[in-house]
Amino acid sequence: MDDLVFVQRCVKGDKRAWDEFVAKYSSLIYNYIHSVFRVKGHTFTQENIQDIFQEIFLSLVKDNFRKLSSFKAKNGCSLASWLRQVTVNTAIDYIRKLKPDISIDEEIDDNFSLLEILSSDSPSAADTLSDDEKLNSLKDCIDKLAIDDKYFLELHIRRNLSLEELKAHLKISRGAIDMRKSRIVERLKECFKGKGFAVIN
Repeated sequence: MDDLVFVQRCVKGDKRAWDEFVAKYSSLIYNYIHSVFRVKGHTFTQENIQDIFQEIFLSLVKDNFRKLSSFKAKNGCSLASWLRQVTVNTAIDYIRKLKPDISIDEEIDDNFSLLEILSSDSPSAADTLSDDEKLNSLKDCIDKLAIDDKYFLELHIRRNLSLEELKAHLKISRGAIDMRKSRIVERLKECFKGKGFAVIN
């Protein structure tokens, strides 16, 4: 059955379709949650997994399946791929509540750290801001990234996966990995510039 038609049946209250959805995608969502924890190197319990699992399903059915109904199968996106994005996003948000925020001293590129790209020669910008204020600017810019780009940063910065390891994990070419990293860094730089910071090129 077509994914979009299947979702529409669930949204319209077709109990048989919803039971099929739960049976078909529960294990997939569990596996995605495990994958995020494993990649991030976080110690987790079955309670953590269950918390995220329930949060995902509750978000899908809340307000008459509002989130699930947002699936439109655009650009050939399958329901499984869409659920992966929902799961990754939810799991990362959950883990952020358990772990300290990302350090601005951690490297985002080969030659500079997040703190360095927020640096400025202007006394009215970075010199007058605390590290917490710079971090808030950084988090705001990261929050504006697409889900896949956020996941890329989580793997590359927090988990410290090399570009070659990312290539294997994400199952895309090294050229695509380099291009994505370059695009993310440029987007962050543009965001920082928009907040009045001079960035390192």
